[in-house]
Amino acid sequence: MADLARDVDVSPVTARQWLSILEATGQVYLLRPFHSNVTKRLVKAPKLYFLDTGLCAYLTEWSTPQTLSAGAMSGAILETYVLGEVLKSWWFRLRQPRLYYYRDRDGREIDLLFVQDRTLHPLEIKRAATPRRQWTRAFGALARFPEDVGEGAVVCLCRDLVPIDERVSAVPAGLI
Repeated sequence: MADLARDVDVSPVTARQWLSILEATGQVYLLRPFHSNVTKRLVKAPKLYFLDTGLCAYLTEWSTPQTLSAGAMSGAILETYVLGEVLKSWWFRLRQPRLYYYRDRDGREIDLLFVQDRTLHPLEIKRAATPRRQWTRAFGALARFPEDVGEGAVVCLCRDLVPIDERVSAVPAGLI
């Protein structure tokens, strides 16, 4: 919060208030990190996502789809889009998802982690059209948690639903 406040030249208290307003009005979503220990979860920093990719593109001054797709942040924008669509699908059913991200000290990261019925469902998001098995390597880090690990997915730019292995499928971003 201190870094965010410094970047916009306001106090941390003001930044926290502004962020809470943006979150309450559905402009942004704070994705919290996953830990089996709840107190550890509170110490780690959440990831901030805009829920409107059009507004995000406007604020970053990407004026055309071509500029956006060729830019260094195109993967992050796809991740933002997928998160927003996942959230909307839950909210449409009047449910609140238990969504997190995972990152450990060894640099393993999982973009989205659903927790449902004490089962972890990993989701990786890639801006590429050819699914690769190595995209799911970080999923193995979940074995150390007491929760079961269920089926996972890689959302990417592939054209069809494709199995990557027996527990993970590549899902076209257009199906989200």
